[in-house]
Amino acid sequence: MMTSQQKSISCEFFPPRTEQGIVNLRKTREQLCVLQPSYFSVTFGAGGSTQEKTFETVIDIQAETDLEAAPHLSCIGSNRDNILKLLQAYQAQGIHRIVALRGDKPSGWAGQVGELQHASELVQFIREKTGTHFHIEVAAYPEFHPEAQSAQQDLDYFKAKVEMGADSAITQYFYNADAYFRLLESCAKRNINIPIVPGIMPIANFEQLARFSDTCGAELPRWLRARLKDFGDDKPALQAFGVDVVAHLCERLLAGGAPGLHFYTLNQSALILEITKRLGLH
Repeated sequence: MMTSQQKSISCEFFPPRTEQGIVNLRKTREQLCVLQPSYFSVTFGAGGSTQEKTFETVIDIQAETDLEAAPHLSCIGSNRDNILKLLQAYQAQGIHRIVALRGDKPSGWAGQVGELQHASELVQFIREKTGTHFHIEVAAYPEFHPEAQSAQQDLDYFKAKVEMGADSAITQYFYNADAYFRLLESCAKRNINIPIVPGIMPIANFEQLARFSDTCGAELPRWLRARLKDFGDDKPALQAFGVDVVAHLCERLLAGGAPGLHFYTLNQSALILEITKRLGLH
């Protein structure tokens, strides 16, 4: 069994929009502290929306726990001045980790990405303005970014982020461990040697997962899609099966040398606690 001291655990939240959502997230956060996570990250909405709520959530985590908080920062829908103001505000609050992304375009988006077109430019901008203050996380795609024209291009973009100063990477979620290991092999051949932590999505709801996967380009293997669909409305059975699938995936990843696990929580803790219990990570 791996221990939490040997492998890093991190968890991702989205900023709640209601008072009840804030209460629920606080409870989830407290429950996940048993994992001794390296940090909690906080997303933003498509097009850079909810950035104010992201800031508030990050500050809450920083104030109410002894854990590091890492806000997501994106190019889309922003400009250099706004990004610099955010960076300065985070510095003033003692934040030392940033997840730097190009960001998703909102549905029906017709505007420009922003003054910075790619995540590599955002990483470069953060380094130019703040030096080494921030540990910068970036995204990696074992099954390739849905907008990439080729696997080669996707790796080129990833290498550019590393060359501009990224410290480590978090992957899009996936259910095929071989895709992650092939990514590591491809990166090694290109002398990309930053830690690449696999992103893990627990399976709570088939329709929601299928929708997420279709939107973001993450592959939901045919065998898994068929098995999940067969459970119909039997949510407990589906989730128990999902815990088995994801725990086995995590075992393979950790045994194969993954430096840790990054959980996409959807602001829920139960399935993650069950998966990590199976892994001996409590």
